[in-house]
Amino acid sequence: MLKNILVSKCGSSRFGPLTQMRQFSLQSAKHSKPRTAIVMLNMGGPQTTDQVHDYLLRIMTDRDMIQLPVQSKLGPWIAKRRTPEVQKKYAEIGGGSPIFKWTNIQGELLCKQLDKVSPETAPHKHYVAFRYVTPLTEDTLKQVEQDQPERVVLFSQYPQYSCATSGSSFNAIYTHYKSNKNGLANAKWSVIDRWGTHPLLAKTFADKIRKELEKFPAEKRKDVILLFSAHSLPLKAVNRGDAYPSEVGATVQNVMEHLKYCNPYCLVWQSKVGPLPWLEPFTEDAIKGYVKQGKKNFILVPIAFVNEHIETLHELDIEYCQELAHEVGAEKIGRAAAPNDHPLFIDALTDVVSSHLKDANAVNPKFLLRCPSCVNAKCSSSKQWYREMCN
Repeated sequence: MLKNILVSKCGSSRFGPLTQMRQFSLQSAKHSKPRTAIVMLNMGGPQTTDQVHDYLLRIMTDRDMIQLPVQSKLGPWIAKRRTPEVQKKYAEIGGGSPIFKWTNIQGELLCKQLDKVSPETAPHKHYVAFRYVTPLTEDTLKQVEQDQPERVVLFSQYPQYSCATSGSSFNAIYTHYKSNKNGLANAKWSVIDRWGTHPLLAKTFADKIRKELEKFPAEKRKDVILLFSAHSLPLKAVNRGDAYPSEVGATVQNVMEHLKYCNPYCLVWQSKVGPLPWLEPFTEDAIKGYVKQGKKNFILVPIAFVNEHIETLHELDIEYCQELAHEVGAEKIGRAAAPNDHPLFIDALTDVVSSHLKDANAVNPKFLLRCPSCVNAKCSSSKQWYREMCN
């Protein structure tokens, strides 16, 4: 997230931006009148280096994501200053992020299965809604309005909730309709804000880890340390009551239960940026520390990410698995792949949504509760708006 935003990261893609947007238009037209709209919320990532500056600018001026002094001036300055460095790193992994491609694939497969398991809410149609790059959330909402579905499901693609990620996307939807007439006021609204403890999500990660373990020599396999790496968070956000650290930890425990605690493991945190205290231990420091203890083999598990993107393809794969491994003398640092289009993961998405569609509660009560020390006034009005919309 922030480190990769400030210092860059995001995966390669086989498709150019024009081709991707054409695919997006085609998939959007597939069901011109869906009964149920599944709006898939995520940060997104630049598909070309030309998009990097605007992507950074949107992030640096979003106070839900990051709080800066004199943000209206400092944010644009940071975005401009960081753009060349971030573009360089994107170029190193293919020139653009694959997150749009993967989200689109996931949405297509999800809706195909939903049409079968939940015919009473079919046809279903997915919409990609990115926070900081096309297709932007506000533009996607306009497209949903054109289709006029009977039901709108806002589906966060962050399994674990954080005010800086999931919260920013949900607040953006509220902000859009605060200043625009709600063209979906007649639809039934509901929210899927977190799903990090779903058993099929744990099974997906467990399967990815098993496949990576097979790449290690049999005699060393049981000693490989599993480092579950998630994006870090400033301690001041944690101290306000952000649920993210505990929810990530819950996902890790579920995965290890499926693996029957076959290997030593640790939850670590990546992508810290700036001088303020963040959640530790940092992924890089954990690797260095364990190597000093004589440990030489590791698997990095991107436990909070459902798609390959900059933080997996550059930070984990290049900076840690390659460069850091060489620097500290590790024998092997592997990396479990992100869920992407794994069949178990598509089953997880399908079960999350189909169960939600049958649930009488349109919104999780936890979602409507602010952090105990919340300092964001927008959250109060936003949550009240969702309470009314999802009644």
